[in-house]
Amino acid sequence: MRNETRGTVELTLAMVLSGTLGVFVVESGASPFEVVFFRCLFGALALGAYSLLRGFFTGHGFTGRKLGLAALGGVFIVFNWVFLFEAYEAASISLATVVYHTQPFFLVLLGAVFMRERISAGKLGWLALAFVGLVLVSGVRPGDTGSLKGLGFALAAAVLYALATFVTKRITGVRPHLIALVQVLVGLPLLLPFVDFGATASLGSGWLWLLGLGLIHTGLMYVLMYSAYAKLPTAKIAVLAFTYPAVAMGVDWAVYGHHIGLVQALGVPLIVLASLKVTLAARTPVAAPAPRTAGHEPEAASPVATRAA
Repeated sequence: MRNETRGTVELTLAMVLSGTLGVFVVESGASPFEVVFFRCLFGALALGAYSLLRGFFTGHGFTGRKLGLAALGGVFIVFNWVFLFEAYEAASISLATVVYHTQPFFLVLLGAVFMRERISAGKLGWLALAFVGLVLVSGVRPGDTGSLKGLGFALAAAVLYALATFVTKRITGVRPHLIALVQVLVGLPLLLPFVDFGATASLGSGWLWLLGLGLIHTGLMYVLMYSAYAKLPTAKIAVLAFTYPAVAMGVDWAVYGHHIGLVQALGVPLIVLASLKVTLAARTPVAAPAPRTAGHEPEAASPVATRAA
């Protein structure tokens, strides 16, 4: 199998797995804070074991500054998950996932505010188009507090995701697996005060769903993504990333019978097209070289460098 073909298979599989994440969250029966806590716990065990077996801790490349940036990114990514999972409960997996994909636009705005990056007329046009799509997709009617609440949670998650990306992009020469490990480890003390261990003791089969979130959606999924990034051009990665919302919407309909209405459906391609155009225009490096071989390679991709949840 050719290298690029293998990368395509790996990233497609990773995005398909990401699209099933909502079902694991809902079926666990735990609160969003508890779901994220145990995702961090089991994910840390999976990523830590993988990194240890691959020898990634040797010559890890961390400095005090890089470790601090990874930890700060972890704060953003952990609460991004909390808000996204709250959105699943308040609205639906489909609505939350589509709105969540406004992340690239917030990243553009962050670059303009903090890095004084100029927003071209073209990007402003795509931002306007995405906003129109967002209004259509939301489908919020007066008095529909559930959808409105879900929309707010999903937008908050998107902003936090953009902040995590903005911070983590500043880390170079460190394997993305190790950055992800730091980020999920940060989530443990952050979320511990919010976990009701008495309630989680009665989850029953819900523990299997939580275990799956850590091992499959945090361990296996990230390993597949990082392996694929090193094999694929940016354009293909940007296109394949939209497998995630497509699968999420399909799974939401198949499992829970949720589907978006006709007017909402008109907004989906607007957000997808605008997001794709902005992502491709950014031309962010995505290769994930080892620190010891990264002399002339692009910076390592972070766990928040793609739209996988």
